[in-house]
Amino acid sequence: MGKRKFKAESKRLLELMINSIYSQREVFLRELISNASDAIDKIYYKALTDENLTFNQSDYYIKIEADKEARTLKITDTGIGMTQEELEKNLGTIAKSGSLSFKNENEIKDGHDIIGQFGVGFYAAFMVADVVTVVSRALGSEKAFKWESKGTDGYTLEAASKDSVGTEITLKLKANTEDENYDEYLEEYRLKEIVKKYSDFIRYPIKMEVTKSKKDDDSDEYIDYKEEETINSMVPIWKKNKSELSDEDYENFYREKRYGFDKPLKHIHLSVDGTIRYNALLFIPENRPFDYYSQDYEKGLELYSNGVLIMEKCGDLIPDHFSFVKGLVDSEDLSLNISREMLQHDRQLKLIAKNINKKIKQQLINLQRDDREKYEKFFQAFGRQLKFGVYNEFGANKDTLKDLLLFYSSKEKKLVTLAEYVSRMPEDQKYIYYATGDSIDRIDKLPQTELVADKGYEILYFTEEIDEFAIRMLMSYEEKEFKSVSSQDLGIDSEDDKTTEEETTEYKELFEYMKEKLAGKVKEVRLSKRLRSHPVCLTADGEISIEMEKVINAMPDNNQHVKAEKVLEINPNHEVFQTLKDAFEKDKERLDLFTNILFNQALLIEGLPVEDPVEFTNNMCKVMVTA
Repeated sequence: MGKRKFKAESKRLLELMINSIYSQREVFLRELISNASDAIDKIYYKALTDENLTFNQSDYYIKIEADKEARTLKITDTGIGMTQEELEKNLGTIAKSGSLSFKNENEIKDGHDIIGQFGVGFYAAFMVADVVTVVSRALGSEKAFKWESKGTDGYTLEAASKDSVGTEITLKLKANTEDENYDEYLEEYRLKEIVKKYSDFIRYPIKMEVTKSKKDDDSDEYIDYKEEETINSMVPIWKKNKSELSDEDYENFYREKRYGFDKPLKHIHLSVDGTIRYNALLFIPENRPFDYYSQDYEKGLELYSNGVLIMEKCGDLIPDHFSFVKGLVDSEDLSLNISREMLQHDRQLKLIAKNINKKIKQQLINLQRDDREKYEKFFQAFGRQLKFGVYNEFGANKDTLKDLLLFYSSKEKKLVTLAEYVSRMPEDQKYIYYATGDSIDRIDKLPQTELVADKGYEILYFTEEIDEFAIRMLMSYEEKEFKSVSSQDLGIDSEDDKTTEEETTEYKELFEYMKEKLAGKVKEVRLSKRLRSHPVCLTADGEISIEMEKVINAMPDNNQHVKAEKVLEINPNHEVFQTLKDAFEKDKERLDLFTNILFNQALLIEGLPVEDPVEFTNNMCKVMVTA
């Protein structure tokens, strides 16, 4: 038979397929294997309605053969095969899918869903091959036919001979170029790698001759030999009954997939049969990946369609706050586009993602309740991400995440939840109190905590940069507002309050003088209601706290210098205050010295830099000399 032309639109589509549709050339093998699996599935469906036909699954397989000398790659299946008419229709007209027609005609609904739906995957072969030859013999026919094409020029179709039912596709690989090494698709390790990556869970054996070695009895040396081997796993672990699987099975799968070198703290195995059907296998890692908090880290779950890998990292399946979760989703109901690499609609993904989000949260709550030690280990690794999730997207996820947070407690001397804190609040306590600092030890020594601690109230210690930002976004927990121990109004009624207010009025001139000497460094100088043993501390009025000022100004590429409205608080019951009063009346120059020293002391307590360390040390020396 002479050469036949592709239809004009098919020719244009083929050109597009070869050059644009697929992002990676290696997927050609995925497509051909998926088509081979479909061909075997079709016999299975025929057997359901044809009493003369029996389907013994062990008789069916897919085979890959590479010939390095001839530079050919052959993919053979024992599936239903194609007649002359079907070869013409399915391969001669691009985007005419025999699988889709078969699926529609047979109303396929059970677990043996047909993978190929577009009829274009076959043409991915032209990304790596100059010549594609298909020899096929249909079920129930004694005749075989050969379809051959060199690409867009057209194809030939003629009679051929084939001993058994099925299809044999031979690819004559393109010549290597500077940019592309097509010989890699003849290498055993590379073919195995591609099969494991995309087609490991095709339900039929994918066979290939693999190189093995054994000890030669005569020479005592190791010699290589070839042996046919099934190189795919076939049955995905996520499609097995949970009752059949042990923790060890899940851990082995985690390691095999290289999700991490650690042991997963928790696994989540989902089988959902609702609006959209899917299986999912998710893992909560024990350890944080080295690049987790870097720009290089890419979140996402593996996405399979009926056991065939579609995307290695589907970010839409997992929210940012749970980006540490590893695993996969496999669905028969996804609407794929022509290349099977992306989705046409995201509605299905959103439904899956919403459910996954709920399940992950529930598993973390369970872990927190049932194995606190494990949960705290998890939180040490990924707690910062949860806190960022509270703050991110204007607090859209704060209700989802608030019960997962842990903070160090001044009273318990360990990490506690917000629910645990609130459950033991005294009746007269109005707020959830917190203090910020670089470390637990540093916060322990903060002067600002004295009043709250004296009242016996618990204080949460915020030692990470994100903590205060997250809590400001959260605002309250179970109708209890958060309050910094550095806030002007702590909501604690004190017998000394009235006295302090009277003294503030009495010493107004002293404080105004000190404020002027600090030249705009503080918004105000005032007597403190919170200090007990310490002479001085810094607090902040307004929305920006001192800790937030430090964090924001330390950010890279920050062009704005943010300043908290600092207030210098003086303890009226400390002997230093009497010294200040005396100096104000008798020696203003000495008061200037004391003001500078007290302010710099307060800066050091807060972990802020002293503007002029030399001046500060000189002032300290002056005090020592004149003491």
